[in-house]
Amino acid sequence: MNADTFQRITTRNDIARDIIAGFASVTPTLTGVFRLVDSVLADVPAVLADLGRVRSELEAVRLDRANLLAAIRACLAADADAEDDPLGYLRAELDTTGTPATDTRRRP
Repeated sequence: MNADTFQRITTRNDIARDIIAGFASVTPTLTGVFRLVDSVLADVPAVLADLGRVRSELEAVRLDRANLLAAIRACLAADADAEDDPLGYLRAELDTTGTPATDTRRRP
């Protein structure tokens, strides 16, 4: 899902809320039901915002994991080649600031 998809969902949500408001105005006996439906539809933008945030976080974590895996492989290859400091690759990646994995590991 991209920003365009979110916009289309929001537009459809706004249209649905307008339709519900129209139904509520012509069928007063069901106003309570329509109010409930409208309140659920009102939550959609917040849910979409949370989804966008979580997707961004997931993307960052996946990149961090891939970088850590590459560092681990470099460390193992360096050890197999009898390099002086095979753990240097891993230390360098772990010392990278601002990555989700290092932020998580350094929390108290």
